[in-house]
Formats: sequence, C-alpha cells, structure tokens
Amino acid sequence: MKELDGKLVLMTERLLVRRWMPDDLEPLLRIYGDVEAMRWVGDGVALTPQQAANWLEVTANNYRQRGYGMYTVTLRDGGSVIGFCGLVHPDDQEKPELKYAFAREHWGHGYASEVVCALLPYAARQLGLAQIIATVAPDNAASRRVLSKAGMTLIDTRAEDDGSQSLLMSCHPPAVAMQ
Repeated sequence: MKELDGKLVLMTERLLVRRWMPDDLEPLLRIYGDVEAMRWVGDGVALTPQQAANWLEVTANNYRQRGYGMYTVTLRDGGSVIGFCGLVHPDDQEKPELKYAFAREHWGHGYASEVVCALLPYAARQLGLAQIIATVAPDNAASRRVLSKAGMTLIDTRAEDDGSQSLLMSCHPPAVAMQ
C-alpha cells in the first residue's frame, strides 16, 4: 500500500477508500458517464470528459479547503475502482452531503452499505462533522435502504428545480455505530 501513503482515507473488510488521483479520470467517466447509473444521481445527466476533469480539480480544492471531498472506492483484493463516495457541499450549502455512485456491475453486493456505514463514523471522529445529510430519489429503494442501514432518517421532502422530488435524510454520525 506504499502508493496509497497520504491518500488512504479508510479501509473496510472488502474495500479501500482513498483520495482522488489524476488516474481516476477514466473510471470517473466510466461510472458517471453511464446513463443508467446516472439515473439516480443529481440531474440524471452523464458527465462529459471536461466536466469529469473539472470535478477532479474541484475535489482537489475541497481537500485543501475542507480536508475532505469525494473519494475513490476500490476492492482491497485487486485495487480496481468500483465506485466513488464522499462528502460535498453542493452550491456551497452549509451541511455536508453524502454522495456515492458505483459501477453497475458492482450493484447488489453490499459495497455501498459497507462504505457508507464506515464513512459516516469517520466523518464524525476524524473530520469533526456533527451532521451529514443525503438526498435520494423516492423511487430509489436500494439507496434508501443503504442510507437507513447507516442510521440516516427521513427529515423532509424537497422539490427540485426540474419538478422532481428528493427525500432529504440526515444523521448525527457520533450516534452511528461502527459496522
């Protein structure tokens, strides 16, 4: 793990979570460029190569300014990138928001639950964050289960700019037990 010195954020039973690196552009495009996967993310539109490159820069700035941002999720036993997760402040909102996305071939294996259940206590203990929020589409039952398993509860329903609805979930990570 020498190449991860200074980049490793946390480790779970099956996964490594590390800071983004320039080499993550290709897997970032593969995952966030997948129209089906993006159905549940943000505005539902796949990222362009330029948007992905810009996001790498924004994330590097977030690491410098906030000490956290988006992270790369890899398998411990092979190192291949299977997804991304992290804490962001869209449109400079006050509370940090949990985000995650995984390559479709890795859906249904419990990786999202594993990483989210580890990331929230990390956010409290290492980053000093008292509250984390997440938004999820009402129809995204799998993601709602992930967030509930991690101790997040529904606090509101939001009307989005495009007319759709999002469920707003929240937790206070110190109350979340380490899985």
